[in-house]
Amino acid sequence: MKVSDKDEKVNIISQDEIREFQGKHILLELYNCDALKLNDELYLRCAIDHASKFAKATVLNLVSYKFQPHGVTAIALLAESHLSIHTWPESGYAAVDIFTCGKNMSPELACEYLIDSLEAKSHYLRKIKRKSPEPIKNQVRNSF
Repeated sequence: MKVSDKDEKVNIISQDEIREFQGKHILLELYNCDALKLNDELYLRCAIDHASKFAKATVLNLVSYKFQPHGVTAIALLAESHLSIHTWPESGYAAVDIFTCGKNMSPELACEYLIDSLEAKSHYLRKIKRKSPEPIKNQVRNSF
């Protein structure tokens, strides 16, 4: 298997083979953000909680850790999957990962909220298409 650090496009299946899958996976890079917010664990916990709600997701648990001298990792465990953020305040940078399952999910709205709330001067967003296995195609999990 070839491994590359280049941004290569891999297409293993043809477009007509792709079924409608409820899953959306987004990688969001945030640049030149407010350094104080990026180093504030409580602020980031609240931010990913709010962002999850904008995505129409159900938060099951929040876990976070503040590094010394700076930086925070925070993860929202969602009934629909997860939302995570890793910050480098000294560089004004945050890496966000959002994966949601469900036809009504709006992770793009979560991204907009995080871009605004962390005052990112620029960002880079990548969407990953996922293809579900046939047996789980139409399953819906209830969190309660």
